[in-house]
Amino acid sequence: MKLPSASLFRAYDIRGVVGDDLEAADFLAIGHAFASLIAEQCQCRTPLIVAMRDGRDSSPGLLEAMIEGMLKAGAHVLDGGLAPTPECYFATHHLDADGSVVVTGSHNPPGHNGAKFMADGLSLYGAALLGLRTRIEEARLVHSRGVREEIRVGEEYADALKRALGPERPLDSMWIAWDCGNGAAGPVVEALTAGAMATQHLLFTTPDGNFPNHHPDPSDPENLRDLQQLIAARGADLGVAFDGDGDRLGAVDDKGRVVAPDHLLMLFADEVLKHNPGATILADVKTSDMFFARVKEKGGVPLMWKTGHALIKSKMRESGALFAGEASGHIFFADEYLGFDDGLYAAVRLIRLVHDSGKKLSQLIDDLPKLHASEEFRIPCADDKKFAVVESIAAELEKEGAEVNTLDGVRVSTKDGWWLLRASNTQAALVARAEGVTPEATEKLTGMLRSKLAAREVTF
Repeated sequence: MKLPSASLFRAYDIRGVVGDDLEAADFLAIGHAFASLIAEQCQCRTPLIVAMRDGRDSSPGLLEAMIEGMLKAGAHVLDGGLAPTPECYFATHHLDADGSVVVTGSHNPPGHNGAKFMADGLSLYGAALLGLRTRIEEARLVHSRGVREEIRVGEEYADALKRALGPERPLDSMWIAWDCGNGAAGPVVEALTAGAMATQHLLFTTPDGNFPNHHPDPSDPENLRDLQQLIAARGADLGVAFDGDGDRLGAVDDKGRVVAPDHLLMLFADEVLKHNPGATILADVKTSDMFFARVKEKGGVPLMWKTGHALIKSKMRESGALFAGEASGHIFFADEYLGFDDGLYAAVRLIRLVHDSGKKLSQLIDDLPKLHASEEFRIPCADDKKFAVVESIAAELEKEGAEVNTLDGVRVSTKDGWWLLRASNTQAALVARAEGVTPEATEKLTGMLRSKLAAREVTF
């Protein structure tokens, strides 16, 4: 059996370039190891595992190989076919499965692909994920023959989203623009909006692994231009956009303005705290200081944590947090939902929130604290260099006596605001962000960061 390259095993999932460091034989081996792990964890000969995929050209073949590997370990595989990642999470809970895998390249370029896993109700990540490779290397594999069953839970998932909209049926009165980016969320959005009394304008709902209209990454404002143009032309109440596998959300208000992720998280946290006073609210290290201050002001318990969907979900379970969010658009509700990142569910909650407020989304945003945060910078940096760069800067700052938080990378607080630098766990890149008390302060902080990186021959 082929031993997959160690480079495929990232912090939260499997990622690689098809035909380069990733091929079907890798997924066959990984599937065999994953099902063997699940069989051990649940102490059963035939573990129940959900398997789904996104719409990339390479995903059908890779899913087939993954399923064959799991069958070799005796798994009962529930093949859900093409679906967004949160539908796979939903099915895992809905069907009380022992584990799940979704083959997806998320928001990466068309030639990339990967896989995300769930075990024991949480993401498989870090050392446990890398342990699959060790298991293959040591031949600690179950050998049996499982069964495969085709399932379709899209209707149940869409029904759950419709219920989350609430009894007032806001899609009967609100004109929403939906940009699916030719990702896996499209068919679910079509089912969710079917029968709505108000006009729902759907963009790019047909899954296409080549992403012919724009790249499916709503964290990049360039990819929200179609929504902005549509809203400007038609006067929609708001617009929502999803990434390639539907687990992240971007939003545009009724004035055609891109909603800052920090503002989106503030709106959601306010709503959760209104119904759950004193709740713990979690956000990642890239999130605005103003978010954490607002949570405290509203009577909640703010908690900053490491970036990464798997890490956030694990910390939510540990802390009992009812809501969490990342600046990248991963949003997690555990007040009325299941606590996993679901861009479609987050869109539904946003629509319900705006409807129930009786205000326009633009009015709600204008009532929030004004932000001066920079964009999120992704700075190319080799995998074998990126962590050393961050550690070097952290050590230098601590020697200088700076106020430094090293929870995840280095977050530096000054009288002017803060800036963050961390190594990406999914790309050969550094991730940076700055937020000042004024736009000028943000520029000053960004300049400080640039100079620290330039001294280490990294520029952006």
